Amino acid sequence: MSDSVCNAIYQELSAIRLIDPHTHINPLAPASTTLADILGYHYYTELAHSAGMPKGLIEEEGISPKAKVERLVRHLGPIENTAQHSWLIHICQKFFGLEGHRLDETNWETVYDVSETKMASADWAETVLNESNVEAVFLTNDFDDELTQFDPNTYIPCLRTDDLVFHLGKDSTQQRLESCTQIQIGDSLSCLRNSLENRFEYFISNGARACAISLPPNFSPDRISDGRAETALSDVLRCGANADPANQVALSSRIFWTLAELCDQHGLPFDLMIGVNRGVYRDGVFQGQDLYDSRVSLIQYRELFNAFPNVKFPISVLASVTNQELVSYSWIFPNVITNGHWWYSNTPSFIARDAAARLEAVPQTKQIGYYSDAYKLEFVLPKFDMYRRILANILGEQFVKQNNWSIERAVELGRRVLRDNVESIFPALGDKKKA
Repeated sequence: MSDSVCNAIYQELSAIRLIDPHTHINPLAPASTTLADILGYHYYTELAHSAGMPKGLIEEEGISPKAKVERLVRHLGPIENTAQHSWLIHICQKFFGLEGHRLDETNWETVYDVSETKMASADWAETVLNESNVEAVFLTNDFDDELTQFDPNTYIPCLRTDDLVFHLGKDSTQQRLESCTQIQIGDSLSCLRNSLENRFEYFISNGARACAISLPPNFSPDRISDGRAETALSDVLRCGANADPANQVALSSRIFWTLAELCDQHGLPFDLMIGVNRGVYRDGVFQGQDLYDSRVSLIQYRELFNAFPNVKFPISVLASVTNQELVSYSWIFPNVITNGHWWYSNTPSFIARDAAARLEAVPQTKQIGYYSDAYKLEFVLPKFDMYRRILANILGEQFVKQNNWSIERAVELGRRVLRDNVESIFPALGDKKKA
């Protein structure tokens, strides 16, 4: 009975048209152009490299897309057991006619040729969106991105602020900020704030629904006084990477705090992705060098959550081991929201445990069930489908079978965390002003 209940819930969840609240998709080239775009996703290159494929074979300059696919296919065997491999097979079955459950030396060329023909279609991106039952995707936009060349109803801008917080000491970052705002920073905190406000106003006027940042484990958003911040700003702008480390930390904290103030002022949610250490594996493949750190704690953000009660903070944690702390913070802080299953916790066993804990303990209006983190549109379908199946099993087993909920009630809960909360937590600016 439970299998049929879970399947019935899954079918209902699959009919919900999605808004994906976090991707790295380029709105000017949202879908893949060859199968190399799919197999070049860092999950496959880092897993193949981990299993023995030389980095030079993966990242050789000038290699053709077809040759790159052939090389990677020859190294897929050791990773066939992984969830990431199942995403690849799902994509090839759904979009390119793959029969069976393997992409290997006997069939890859046929799949490549079919994919090349389909991807050449002018409406390929629209086809992928429709066949994936996806209405819109959130983007990850640099602060100086041009936002007028795409439809913001389908590709929703999001202001990513990592460079502003952690790399303002770089000449290139300063030049980019001054170029897009036409404001000279100098040593002036007020000019810096005006620059940041300019970016908020530009992004919101072009349909942005969130501000976001990825944060290292040791970051603590402390409140920095004007005098201390002015000293730090002057030193960092003058000396760049050679500035006093304490001044670099102080300036990062001050900029971060200013971003939170601007989110409060403009009613913009502030997505925090917490816990990534960059460059741990220095010889890893591109995007395959970063890892989490179990020493991270949300206690570092307590002053932030207390200081900005009206700012919504959707929180992603890099590791499943941090999920219980996130659940607890969302349990008592009205402005802390659980957000997706990020990176190393984005596999079925971790999702099942973490999603069940959230559904048991966190108000249903404060959970964003999932986001794809995709770089190309084709990945939205298999990733969300993995999550839907897990969610359907949790709803069927724990809510229908154990709690005696009706299937309809369970589906409504699933709809809320899959779709409804995305719209209520990230409303359009006009909706915010009415609220």
